[in-house]
Amino acid sequence: MKKEDRSKVEIKKPPILFSETQKVVAKISKGLDGDFLTYWTSGNSRIVDEDVIAFFKILGNEKIRNKLYFFVKSGGGSGEGSLRIVNLLRKYYGKIVAFVPLDCASAATMLVLGADSIQMGPLGYLSAIDTSIKHDLSPVDKFNDLTSVSQIELGRVIKLWEQKRQKSDLNPYNDLYKYIHPLVFGGVDRASSLSIKITTDILSYHLKDKNKAQKISNHLNSEYPSHSYPITFSEAKKIGLTVNVLKSEINDDLLKLNELYSEMAQLAYTDYDQLNYHDNEILKFVETLGIQLFYQKDKDWHYRTEERRWVPMNDESSWRKNETINGKTITKKFHIR
Repeated sequence: MKKEDRSKVEIKKPPILFSETQKVVAKISKGLDGDFLTYWTSGNSRIVDEDVIAFFKILGNEKIRNKLYFFVKSGGGSGEGSLRIVNLLRKYYGKIVAFVPLDCASAATMLVLGADSIQMGPLGYLSAIDTSIKHDLSPVDKFNDLTSVSQIELGRVIKLWEQKRQKSDLNPYNDLYKYIHPLVFGGVDRASSLSIKITTDILSYHLKDKNKAQKISNHLNSEYPSHSYPITFSEAKKIGLTVNVLKSEINDDLLKLNELYSEMAQLAYTDYDQLNYHDNEILKFVETLGIQLFYQKDKDWHYRTEERRWVPMNDESSWRKNETINGKTITKKFHIR
């Protein structure tokens, strides 16, 4: 489709439900003896390092109390990002309580480990945090995208080889290197060591027993057969985490907040033609009383047939801020680099 024709196409935009989310945030905050902060990412998003700037933007404008109640819902992302967020929150708050009503996996599990205690609802769970990476030399999938490779997967392949090896077999690496570059092996091993260190460092912000912190970290990084293994309330207690049952009223309100965020984060694709479309999806939220920050995609995608992949164009994606001014919701962009 020609550019002049595209200008006639109405771009789909996600709904802005700031007044509705603020009502729920206000209701939850009213019953707490500390500040209330939310961090929610969609299934198409992840925790990244730059998210810490959004937290700083909110905390820098607030009158801080000593205690924070922190709602986290995320499928994971960058462990370094989680460490930076925990470090920032600990600069402002002496005590942190994490609310986990839903999925809080991988790097999000790392994030809530920075809380003094974790309150979990009936649908809430943490996960294993063994590291997988997408290296520049990783194998590609059927869509020609790089695939993730984990330390546990590589270790299990080698373990199976050792169990079933024949006398004529020298070592498994000659065959494995045909599919996975040697530098990927090195990168995964390095990432695994980094994951254990980050987890231990995050726990050490409030857990003074270094041996216990190391034990929990090693367990979360190596004792589960699946990266997505759900660590529910009882399992979290077994491994030594300080967990409590989330009050049903707060749990219900957090689920309502999740519904509102999910509605705002609905897919907002506008097709131009078979090879071009616009993406306007909201990916994540950081919110407290009076202010909501959210990250929104805002870009075109073009499919390069010869490369069998989608490439972004005209990218205006950014963090945006919702505030109520004179009774009206005002949305403004702010940029992070």
